[in-house]
Amino acid sequence: MHCPFCRHPDSRVIDSRTSDDGLSIRRRRQCPECGGRFTTTETASLNVIKRSGVMEPFSRDKVISGVRKACQGRPVTEGDLAVLAQKVEEAVRQTGVSQLDANEIGLAILGPLRDLDEVAYLRFASVYQAFDSLEDFESAISDLRADHVKAPQAE
Repeated sequence: MHCPFCRHPDSRVIDSRTSDDGLSIRRRRQCPECGGRFTTTETASLNVIKRSGVMEPFSRDKVISGVRKACQGRPVTEGDLAVLAQKVEEAVRQTGVSQLDANEIGLAILGPLRDLDEVAYLRFASVYQAFDSLEDFESAISDLRADHVKAPQAE
């Protein structure tokens, strides 16, 4: 790590802490040359490979904007969307890979969105899974109904 003051190519770590979100590490460093102290933040990179082959960093904001469209007119708050995006990021990071297909992000969105709002889930799934007919909707609705029947028995 280069010193931001004198550009010395090395520094010594004085203190390391996990940040508030738990996804990054904050390190206090000191330059052995000039004695200047500075802070760095380290995060694990997570890249998404789009259908076109272009690679870009994972973005919670993109998850939120994609899901927001499905949630229009539904009782879903911005806070709910932020929590959903956090769950999606945690799920994809738990896979342990640093690069994943955009398709895998969509699959990771479906579960938390289904728990959040079933109508928004159907809207998102209909676009994401390219529903072609009423049968596709009927099948998805049947799956939701089957889960409602199972849920009370699980308690």
